[in-house]
Amino acid sequence: MGLGIARQIGSTPGMSLSFVTDLSLHAAEQAARASGQSVARAGGAIRSRPVPATCLFHEDAMALLGDTSVEFDVLVEASNSIGMAAFYCRTAIERCKHVVLMNAEVDLALGPLLQQEARKSGVVVTSDGGDQHGVLKRMIDDISLWGFRIVQAGNIKGFIDRYATASALVDEAANRYLNPIQCCAYTDGTKLNIEMALLANGLGMLPTRPGMEGPECADVLEAMTLFDFDSYGDSGRVDYILGAKPSGGVYVVGHCDDALQMRYLHYYKMGEGPYYLFYRPYHLCHLETPRVVAECALDRRALLQPRFGRVTDVFAYAKRHVKAGTPIDHGIGGDCFYGMIDANQNDDRVPISLIEPERTHSLRVARDIKKDRPVRWRDLEIPDSYLIRCWREQILMERGSNDEQD
Repeated sequence: MGLGIARQIGSTPGMSLSFVTDLSLHAAEQAARASGQSVARAGGAIRSRPVPATCLFHEDAMALLGDTSVEFDVLVEASNSIGMAAFYCRTAIERCKHVVLMNAEVDLALGPLLQQEARKSGVVVTSDGGDQHGVLKRMIDDISLWGFRIVQAGNIKGFIDRYATASALVDEAANRYLNPIQCCAYTDGTKLNIEMALLANGLGMLPTRPGMEGPECADVLEAMTLFDFDSYGDSGRVDYILGAKPSGGVYVVGHCDDALQMRYLHYYKMGEGPYYLFYRPYHLCHLETPRVVAECALDRRALLQPRFGRVTDVFAYAKRHVKAGTPIDHGIGGDCFYGMIDANQNDDRVPISLIEPERTHSLRVARDIKKDRPVRWRDLEIPDSYLIRCWREQILMERGSNDEQD
């Protein structure tokens, strides 16, 4: 995604890429060159940029983020880290720079904390516009403006295997230009749940059950018969359908019972009502990022933020019977756990976004966890890390906010 963003920014009028970083210097240089600009490796003499339009590349993000001579307006965080991504974002915010999060994992884990810091610095932090939650938010903005009550925001997912492992997806990942961990996070449904949780927290919506319903169907139009919309009351819900045509994309169900408008909607071949289906058969990820970048920099406007707080989260569940002492390779996309959205009840379930082994912090299972059981804090040995410290800071921030309201 970072490579695609670099290319798209380079072809967007009025935009240029200031720098790109990656742990792989080769990947960083490849993305910098994709922008179509002149490029230079940033070294000890970062300050001697050859030409103003030159895109710098480097393997150390902090070498550039922390150098005040390197100017930029918006940081696009598109890594697959969580703890380090938070560090990068907070550094940019301290420099009074806007942040666009294509990184949905850090967005969910620490969104409220980043938002508080952004407000103090007078900048914008927002979800990206190309992933499903961003596309749905744009659709919902339009549909709400037309006067519809939002009943359901839905994702169209082709396939889910909650027990998928990265090792079994090596070939599939290669075919999709992904690493196996990323591919596994998509296949086991964790990424889907994270995206819908971000939308839920931005709009105050909930799933009807842990992990959502996700019925199978042949066509997106069948969504109108597969859910009990009447039972939702006035509360919108997040959900998904599985295996439907079109094979990708998103949909929204809106409610309108105005007799005059229903007459027009019938004429527009939208059905009899009062529930109406709107869908978009694609989401274009990096192609849609520059619009969000421009809205931040020019209008100081966010597309999607957790305005309702953490009303939902994505909690870890065991993919198999995991024995005490088992080392944890990865949380999201790993072999031990999958994630499911649920209402946040402030209980002892562990958000899967917090299970992130770091180079200096190994994680282990402290107690046996049965297959499909939620993971509790007491089930894991989680040493102190930057991510956990940020999480504690966010919890204290939320408690302080609640105390003020009380």
